[in-house]
Amino acid sequence: MGVQSSMTFEELKDKALSLPYAPGVYIMRDKTGKVIYVGKAKKLKNRVSQYFQDSGSHSLKTRTMVSKVAQFDVIVAASEFEALVLECSLIKRYMPRYNILLKDDKGYPYLRLDMKETYPKITMVSKLDRDGADYFGPYGSRSLTQQVIDTIRLTLKLPGCNRQFPRDIGKERPCLNYHMNQCRGWCQASQSQKAYREAMEQARLLLSGHYKELVKLLEQQMLEASDQLEFERAAELRDRMKAVEILGQKQLVTAGSLADTDVIGFAQTAAKSCFVVLHYSGGNLLDKEYEILPVQDSSEAAVSSLVKQYYLSRGFAPKVVLLPVAMEDQDLFSDLMLQNSGRRTLFRVPQRGDNAHLVELAQENAQQEAERVTSREERISGTLQLLQKMLSLPQPPRRLESFDISNLAGTDIVASMVTFLDGKPSKKNYKRFKVEGLADQDDYASMDQVVTRRFHHYKEQDAGFEEAPDALLIDGGVAHAQIARNALDRLNLSFPVFGMVKDARHRTRALVTPDGEEIALDGTPAVFALIGTIQEETHRFAITYNRTLRSKRLRYSALDQIPGIGPKRKAELLKRFGSLNAIGQAALSELEQILPKDASRAVYTHFHKEESQCES
Repeated sequence: MGVQSSMTFEELKDKALSLPYAPGVYIMRDKTGKVIYVGKAKKLKNRVSQYFQDSGSHSLKTRTMVSKVAQFDVIVAASEFEALVLECSLIKRYMPRYNILLKDDKGYPYLRLDMKETYPKITMVSKLDRDGADYFGPYGSRSLTQQVIDTIRLTLKLPGCNRQFPRDIGKERPCLNYHMNQCRGWCQASQSQKAYREAMEQARLLLSGHYKELVKLLEQQMLEASDQLEFERAAELRDRMKAVEILGQKQLVTAGSLADTDVIGFAQTAAKSCFVVLHYSGGNLLDKEYEILPVQDSSEAAVSSLVKQYYLSRGFAPKVVLLPVAMEDQDLFSDLMLQNSGRRTLFRVPQRGDNAHLVELAQENAQQEAERVTSREERISGTLQLLQKMLSLPQPPRRLESFDISNLAGTDIVASMVTFLDGKPSKKNYKRFKVEGLADQDDYASMDQVVTRRFHHYKEQDAGFEEAPDALLIDGGVAHAQIARNALDRLNLSFPVFGMVKDARHRTRALVTPDGEEIALDGTPAVFALIGTIQEETHRFAITYNRTLRSKRLRYSALDQIPGIGPKRKAELLKRFGSLNAIGQAALSELEQILPKDASRAVYTHFHKEESQCES
C-alpha cells in the first residue's frame, strides 16, 4: 500500500465521524505511512472518533500516539470474530510501536528425535515439521524443555558434549562427563552403534511417557545379562532401571508436557511492568514464564493484549487459563483458539477459592519480578512521571516544595518548607519560618504570610531561595491551596499548587487543586507513598521547630523572673549547667563561680523558695 498524504486533525476527525457503525479494524499511520497502531472495534465510528475528541480523557501514551497520526485506514469485517482474527494478524504482521507487544513470540518448544539418523540425538525445536522424525511436547517453556533433555541425558548416560558422531569417535579421550559417571563414553571406539541406538530408543520410550514399558525392558535385559554371567553389564542395567523408575514416579518428563491450567499475573512498579504465566498440571506447578515490559496505561488492556499474543504465537493453549482481570473479547478469543488449535480454552477470572489463590500467587510473582528489575533511580523516575500525568504537569516535577504550619495553643507559630529533589529529601534546601504579627492561631493567615515571604525572597533572588519549584504541596485542603495561590497571584507568580488532603489516619489520601478538583492517590501506590513521605517529613520538620522554640522560651522565661539576671547571664548559666533543672540543683558556691554574689544569691533563692519557707 503506498504512502498516503497527511491529514490535519480536523480532517482526521471528520473522516472518523463518517465511518460506519460496523465491526472492523482500524490502522493508524504516521507521516511516513508506517503503521503505528492497530485496533479493533465493535462499531468503527464510535471507537475511532474517540481518538479525535477531547484529549483530556486520554492517557499520555494515547495522546502521544494520536499526535503522530497522519492518516488511518479501516477494514470493515463481517463480524466481531472476523475483526478479532484480523486485528491479531495485523499486529503480528506490523508489530506497531504503540501496541503492547511481547518480545518473545517463538512459540512453545518441542523435542525432536529422528531414529532414521545413524546416531540420533534429542534437540529442541520451535515447530513441527513433516520430516518423519518423532516430536514430543509442546512444553511450557525453553528452560523446562532443557531440563527434560538434561534429565533424560543423565538418566540414560547419553552424551552431553558437542562431539559429532560418528566423525569424532575414537579421536580424543573421553570428556569430564565420562569421568563424572554422567556419560557412558560414547566417543570411545569400544562403544557400539547398536548400544547407542538402544539407549536412544529408551529415551524415545521415556519421552512418550512409557516409562513402565522401559522398566520391564531393562529388567529383561538385566536378567539376560546375569544369565550370561555379564555381571558388570547387569549391574549397569539395574542402576539404569532404578533411575528410570524414579524418573517416571516423579513425572519429571511427562510433567514437562503442556500444562492443563495456566495462571496469568500482571503487576507494575513505577518504572516496569511484568507479565507472568504459571503452568500447572494436575494441580502441581511445573514452570514459570515472564516478560518485563514498560509501564502500561491500563492493566486490563495489557492483560487482554498480551494473552492474545502469547497463545496465538504458540498455536496452543491449555484447557483453562485463569486471569487476574476480565479479558476483552474473552469468548471470541476462546473461539479463535478453538479454530487455531482444535481445542477450546476456558478463560476465567476466579473470585474465590483455590483458583483465586493461584491468581494471587501469579500476581505476587509478577510484582516481585517487576520490582527486581526496577532500580531505585528508575522507581523514583517512574513515580515522578506518574505524578506528572496525574497532575497534568508539563514535565516530571523535579523540585517539590511542601509547607506546613505548627503551633501550640496559638503560641510559637512556625512553618516549615521541605524540599524534595528528584523524589528525595534535600535537607540543605529545607527552610523554617517564625510567623510574625499574629496573636492568635490562624492557619490561613499563617500560610499566606509564609508563602508570601518565601516567594518574595525568590523574586529578590535572595541566597537559598533562588530556585523555582515545579509544584507546591500545601498541608491542608482546598482552602489552604487557595490561600497559597492567592499569595502567588499578588506577587505575579504562577506555580502549580495542590493541597494534601488527609484521611482519618492522618495519611494523605488525595491532592486537591485550588479549584476543588481532587486527585485520588490510592490507585497509584508509588505516588501515594511519595506524597505520604513528603507530608510526614514536612509535619515532622515543622513540629520539631515549634518544640525547639517552645523549649527555649520556657527555659528563658523561668530565669526572666529573677532580679539581676539579664540575657547575657541567662546564656552563661545555661551554657555552664545545661538546663533549668541543673541550675536549680546547683550549690550557691557553684553559682558564685560565674555570677556575682548578689546575683548568685537571687538565683539560689529563686529555686529554693520552698526550703526557705519550711525553715522559717
